[in-house]
Amino acid sequence: MSPTDEARAAGLSLHWPTPLGLHQHPDAAALNPLLVRIFGALRATQLHARGQAPGAFFASDDDLLQRVRLPEWQGFVRWLVTCLRDTVTAANRGHWPPGVIDLQVAIAGMWFQTSRAGAFHDVHTHGNCSWSGVYIVQADAAEARTAHPVYGAANGVTRLYGPPFAALGGAHVDLGNAYLQPPHLDVAPLPGQLLLFPSWLAHQALPYDGTLERCIVSFNASVHAAQGSDRLHGYSAA
Repeated sequence: MSPTDEARAAGLSLHWPTPLGLHQHPDAAALNPLLVRIFGALRATQLHARGQAPGAFFASDDDLLQRVRLPEWQGFVRWLVTCLRDTVTAANRGHWPPGVIDLQVAIAGMWFQTSRAGAFHDVHTHGNCSWSGVYIVQADAAEARTAHPVYGAANGVTRLYGPPFAALGGAHVDLGNAYLQPPHLDVAPLPGQLLLFPSWLAHQALPYDGTLERCIVSFNASVHAAQGSDRLHGYSAA
């Protein structure tokens, strides 16, 4: 008997799951070194324009879609959009009207970040979009990364805080609400991996230290029906 069947037999129903997407780029070994070189040049240019000195953390402007014009980059963006379409379609199965929906994916902003020497990005959410993504360009290999004497397995992970996290802040915990545990999920920074998550989901990049910089591409997106209407339900006084 599956867990779903067992739940039904016990008179239990589960609601409001949090959908996540994980995808692996098929040619990350060739793509990622190119992205590291491109981002290194952009970082130097933007630090100079901002009048800033290099530091342990850097976040670029969010206009990567307009700045980078290489064919490899355009192929990478198409892959991101395809992964997002697949994830959004699977997450909304049963909630869209019957039939094929032609989707229009709009990237609201895309940027890169680098971190080293314990730099981190504190807990936050993203507004004015429905989905966000993090693509890992570079980080130490898992064995070296997790061997850090202070950060250990949490070194440089993306930590996602589920809806139960707020409920557990100072709340009573016993066997009756063990289903709320754990309140967070850590996703390791594996080069070539794309993590997609709802933009309302609180998350952070934990402190990172390694031989290689942790380098990521982040983006926000909204998803609409290509016909121009996102309306799913009619209006009624009933």
